[in-house]
Amino acid sequence: MVRAGLPSAGQGRPFLPGPVFAAPYHAAGDLDEAPHVYGRMTNPGFERYEHALGELDGGHAVVFASGMAAVAAILHHLLGPGDLLVAPTDGYPGVAQLAREHLALRGVGVRLVPTADEQIRRAAKGASLVWLETPANPGLEVLELEETIAACRRAGARVVVDNTLATPLRQRPLELGADLVVSSDSKHLAGHSDLILGHVSAADEEVAAGLRSWRTLAGAVPGPFETWLAHRSLATLEVRLARQEQVAEALVAALRERDDVSDVRYPGLSSVVGFDLGSPRRARTFLSALEIVLEATSFGGLHTTAERRDRHGDGQVPPGYIRLSAGIEDPRDVVADVLTALDRSR
Repeated sequence: MVRAGLPSAGQGRPFLPGPVFAAPYHAAGDLDEAPHVYGRMTNPGFERYEHALGELDGGHAVVFASGMAAVAAILHHLLGPGDLLVAPTDGYPGVAQLAREHLALRGVGVRLVPTADEQIRRAAKGASLVWLETPANPGLEVLELEETIAACRRAGARVVVDNTLATPLRQRPLELGADLVVSSDSKHLAGHSDLILGHVSAADEEVAAGLRSWRTLAGAVPGPFETWLAHRSLATLEVRLARQEQVAEALVAALRERDDVSDVRYPGLSSVVGFDLGSPRRARTFLSALEIVLEATSFGGLHTTAERRDRHGDGQVPPGYIRLSAGIEDPRDVVADVLTALDRSR
């Protein structure tokens, strides 16, 4: 994590060179003689960050302007008329929305199933691409990933795993047989709630090259400063994630002692905890009573945040369900704040 993607040491040079701001580069003569020609195509910072991500994922990485840009690149580049996509009903909703509203219009079949091993394995028959997310967001369902990947591959499908919540520190899907891994780097990888970014890592270098070409054509390129910020932030991922898990585990233990909280969910890793307060009214009262925990969407940042997830209207979780993202504050402070807010919301 600390050294991933850094250039070799050079006297008087920084550990991680700063961002390169350029649209055109000097490129006299034949274009294949210039390492960089135009900023929509390449950037030295993109390459360093991609090298780091490739090391961590165990594949060939391509960085995008957002997690959804990475998702769109995979779906549009790899699927065409007559293909069949299997995707989760209870994963990140943008995948299913993109499939229904855009891929289906292009003649791509869409088969949506819950994040459950047996249902996914049955649905993979005849599929071109199977999209997995484990732990899933927001419900935190977990798959027996290696076995399910193998079953989907035997059925003839490529397999993509959304690894945003687990990160490559806790799960390396390419080593388990997946063809591609995708991540919203806005979450744990960058980890400071201050940028939007995403990436794909592919086991096959040719697939990665195709996605990179798609990125250039579609213009889904990240900014050089955001890329540099994300690369800088990778160095602290392990210490941030370890602290977030410490906070999450303390909170889960406290929540499971309460008789006024139900369906406490935690997959045993990462920062996200879920629990049900029974009604939207109580959930809203609870959120307004918090002092340390901030009401906001997303997860993986330094600050502990929470939201009534069903307010987004996708129907994936009960109306009183709280999705909480543990930050790096003192666990005792977070637990005390949550318990006090629960008492006040009764």
